Amino acid sequence: MKGPLFYSKILLFGEYGIIKDSKGLSIPYNFYNGALKIDGTSTPEAIQSNASLKKFVTYLEQLQTEQPELVQFQLTTLQTDVTAGMYFDSSIPQGYGVGSSGALVAAIYDKYALHKITVLENLTREKLLQLKTIFSQMESFFHGKSSGLDPLNSYLSIPILINSKDHIEATGIPSQSAEGKGAVFLLDSGIVGETAPMVNLFMENLKDQGFRKMLKNQFVKHTDACVENFLGGDFKALFDNTKKLSKVVLNNFKPMIPEQFHGVWQKGLETDDYYLKLCGSGGGGYILGFTQDLEKAQNALKDYKLEVVYQF
Repeated sequence: MKGPLFYSKILLFGEYGIIKDSKGLSIPYNFYNGALKIDGTSTPEAIQSNASLKKFVTYLEQLQTEQPELVQFQLTTLQTDVTAGMYFDSSIPQGYGVGSSGALVAAIYDKYALHKITVLENLTREKLLQLKTIFSQMESFFHGKSSGLDPLNSYLSIPILINSKDHIEATGIPSQSAEGKGAVFLLDSGIVGETAPMVNLFMENLKDQGFRKMLKNQFVKHTDACVENFLGGDFKALFDNTKKLSKVVLNNFKPMIPEQFHGVWQKGLETDDYYLKLCGSGGGGYILGFTQDLEKAQNALKDYKLEVVYQF
């Protein structure tokens, strides 16, 4: 058995902000993917993945018992497959903010959910929200609190625009230009990030009135502007707003930025060669970069591993 491939995702804009109703834009990233497999493999990764799946099945049984109207699974088949050694064979790095658990959740829903909502039907706003709610509950097993967006993106493999918590829609993004000098890239921090502690820290910060004010008046405001600029193809305004967002993140989300990147982050703001922002919850993993001149950014960051995600 080998299931279909599910891709990683990148939340271009909206990390943390979407918890407080900012806009967000999430795009599939086909460079990494994963699939469910039963093939007798006994590598340490396969064994570890299978052990994790066993716990996940127990969690899904509980979810189905507690919320039968939300989602139903073919639990017997799922248990049989997991007992037979099923694992999630994935090239998606874990703890890197590109949705490794999201792809797994999408794969399990796709194969084992009953009466599932499929990509082929007319995806109304209600159906998208219903999927997001199901995925949010399923992925909470891995993160403690999940928006459900990562699995949604992985499952549908289309860009998703988040207007607010209960208003999401599939969207188109400006087409890429291989000749373009502008680019969005991933910068490898070389450190694995843990989502749960970072989200908990953010929730703690929310108790502070000053932090909430900054979030609303600066962080959410710039995030919303970036999403609108990007979708509208207004790249000049996009870079202005990304710079503002990058500055706000450096000043207010320091614990989410690995320490050795504080200087690199600041340098981008001073030279305008590139601007950095969090990719996912931060704390390690990838950092997202935006540049108007890819060559300049590559020179400035030549000591680091860069992966181009999108060129314009």
